Parts: sequence; structure tokens; C-alpha cells
Amino acid sequence: MDPLRPGRRGFLAAAAATAVGAATSVPTAAADTGATAWPPGPGQRLRPQEPDAELRGILARIDQHRIEATIRRLVAFGTRHTLSSQTDPLRGIGAARDWILAQMQEIAATSGGAMTAQAQSYVQGVSSRIPTPTVITNLVATITGSTSPERVYVVTGHYDSRVSDVMNFTSDAPGADDDGSGVAVVLEMARVLATHRPKATIVLAAVAGEEQGLFGSGHMAQLFKAAGTDVQGMFTNDIVGSSRGDDGTRDPHTIRLFAEGVPTAETPAQAAVRLAIGGEGDSPSRQLARFVTNVASGAATGMTVRVIYRRDRYLRGGDHIPFLQQGYPAGRFTEPRENFAHQHQDTRVENGVQFGDLAEFCEFDFIQRVARVNAAAIWSLANGPGTPRGALLLDGQLTNTTTLTWQASAEPGLAGYEVVWREATEPDWTHGLMAGNVTSFTVNLAKDNVFFGVRAVDTAGRRSPVAFPMPSP
Repeated sequence: MDPLRPGRRGFLAAAAATAVGAATSVPTAAADTGATAWPPGPGQRLRPQEPDAELRGILARIDQHRIEATIRRLVAFGTRHTLSSQTDPLRGIGAARDWILAQMQEIAATSGGAMTAQAQSYVQGVSSRIPTPTVITNLVATITGSTSPERVYVVTGHYDSRVSDVMNFTSDAPGADDDGSGVAVVLEMARVLATHRPKATIVLAAVAGEEQGLFGSGHMAQLFKAAGTDVQGMFTNDIVGSSRGDDGTRDPHTIRLFAEGVPTAETPAQAAVRLAIGGEGDSPSRQLARFVTNVASGAATGMTVRVIYRRDRYLRGGDHIPFLQQGYPAGRFTEPRENFAHQHQDTRVENGVQFGDLAEFCEFDFIQRVARVNAAAIWSLANGPGTPRGALLLDGQLTNTTTLTWQASAEPGLAGYEVVWREATEPDWTHGLMAGNVTSFTVNLAKDNVFFGVRAVDTAGRRSPVAFPMPSP
């Protein structure tokens, strides 16, 4: 069969749809490409991006005692069930909502006008877990970017809680781990980042309605999409309170990051092409996850980010999913080994008094490290260049070289672009060549043997997430 005949793309897509699980033998590619690069030299082994002085200062300010105080205050509301009282000043989701918003407004007052805080509300109609129309309110702190405000990165935790019976809105549901821990991460990041000036916009939100059906995050994602917002990355922190599993084992220096493969928002035809070229491991969400391991694992955070190549855990889902459905790259942080008994009934509260040792369910030094991972990731994203757009791999001719093209960026401070690659069996990018401030580059490696990508580089050496090139149409 002539591989260049007009129907070859359709043949590849059809083959992928019927033989997704077929194994592929990948030859070893040479690290030294012999290509002329900018600066001159062969392909170089890639290294993690080290934090600069400003980021190191941000990470040092994250305070486990403030995190603990936040979680203890959230627990003291007794329940934060979506269907609980919205008017009681002491108990229920309304009291928690007002307290969180007040915290965000107090933090925003320290920002010199860079941060705003607002409540984002709508009425959710009747659904399987919403028996009557119910107001859902997200609390949103926004740090507007200084030079590229149109580029947006989002971090959330959900402040609603539940007991095992998801419709029981009267019993105590203090939700320290699920998900007071995630809200504490969001508020602590807001406090620390409020006085800094990221280049891109950072949105830090406590969302509601998660336990009843991801309603708050769904509303937020829809608003972003309707406004044409360029959300280039989103993370939810859901159940990040403890390193101790239900069998008693601990892994205090690991956090899981779930990242889907074939994008939820891709059409069947787009997904078929992705599968045909073996690109299911190279979705935008997985490039985002690889970026996190590059900037947020190691001594600066005290954590290893363990990427799970899966949208979420079995039988469950989190607030990143509505963002995936809108076509945004997104992932979920969650603790390394869950203790399911802690998530929905982790403490008992009577008349505002907490019974049981909250430290049994939340390790505040662990949550501090999780917050550092989030801060390292979101600050590096917002201060570096945006992900290149329109990346293509030119596959119209049979050659043993590879040419990539992409769209030029007008962002200030851009130094150029770096073409990266890895063996098809490698989980992350291993080698790269600086291509310069161009929109096309040829590497002396066969496109059949390795995976390629391209990322932007600014004048300070900060990298963007990698854009995976699809075959040229």
C-alpha cells in the first residue's frame, strides 16, 4: 500500500479505532542529533527548572499553622453540606461561605489592588442530588496578570461537605480532609501570592456543590468558556489532608496528580487521529502534569509529584472534570493513599465543640508541602511563557528528519522556542534543542522513532508546558 495516497489518514484512524492496544517496537534514537541549533550544539539532556529567588521566598512563607487554623475553623461550622442552611450565622454552608469570602477580601486588601475577591452565585435546578432549586456559590480570588492578563491559571478546593448519606444535610459533616484541606491550600496560596505580581492571571477559588454533582466548578468552567477565557491550566485539590492510608501506611512526601489521556473534549475523529500516532499519552493535561513534575518536585517543595495517567480514581470524580469537558487542560491533586473512613465522617461536632483529634485526620505539615507544590506549579506557569499554539508535525514526505511548525507568540520577554523529544517508552521529555525565535525547525531524528514537542522559553530561561504536535492536515 502506498503510504502517501490520499486515504492514508483515514486508514490510520480506522486502524487505531480497532487496534488501540497493539504493541509497538520503538528503535533507540541517538541523543546527539548533529543538527545546527541555537546556540550551536547537539541535543542536550533536559533538567528540571529550578525555582528563582522570588519563588523560593513564596514557598518559604507557606505556613502550616495558618493551614491548621483554616481547617479547624471550617470544621467548626458543623456541616457544610450544599443543602444545609445558607442563613444561619454559625452553622451550615452559608456561614462557611461568608467566612471564606471575608478571608479572601481581607487578603485582597493587602494586594495593592492586584487581587479581587467575589462571590459567584447561581441557582441550580432540581437534579438527582438537589431536591429543590438551590443557590450554589463559589468564592473567587483573582490576581490579575501584569503583562499577559488574558492567560489564566486556576486552582480550586471545594468547601461543601457530606456524610456517607449524600442527602443527609443535618448531621455533622465537618469535612476536614474532604475537602477542608483543599480549601486551606487555596486560602494559604491566596495569602502568600497576594503581594506578588504574576505575569499571567491566577484564579484561586473555593467552590461549592462538588458532592452533589460538581456544580460549582461546572458553573465556573462554563462562565470561562462563554467568555472565551484562555484557561491554560487548572488544578483541583481534593482530599489532600493526609499521607496515611486506611491500612496505616504513610507516604508523607508524595502527592498524586491525575491527568487524563485522550482529551474529554476531542471529537471522535480527533481522538482517532491521536490514537493512530500514539498520542494518547500526550494530551494537554498530561503536558501540564509533566510541567508540574518539572517545577514542583524536589527539595524546594519536599514532595514527589506522582502522575497517574488517568482522569480520576475509580467510581469518583472531581472538580477538574468540568474544565476538561470545556476543553481546558486540568488535573486533580489528591493524597497518596486514601483513608475512606476519614473523608465523610472524620470528626464529630456538637454545639460548635469538636470531638476527636483533628490531627488524626489531617497532617498539617503534609498539607503545607502540598500547598508548596501548588504554589510552585501555578507561579511557574503564570510567570513563564504560554504554551505554543498550532503545533504541527509535517508528515507529508518520507524522510529520516522531522520538521515541526507552530504559531508565533507576541508575549513580551519571549526568547524563543525549544524542540524536545523522548523515546516512545519514556514517560517524560528527555532531550531538547533551542530552535531560536522561529516558527519552524527541523531535527535530524526520524519522526517514526520518538515523540516530539515544542515549548516556549523566556529571557529568564523559564519554560512553558510542552505543546504536542499533531500531524499536519
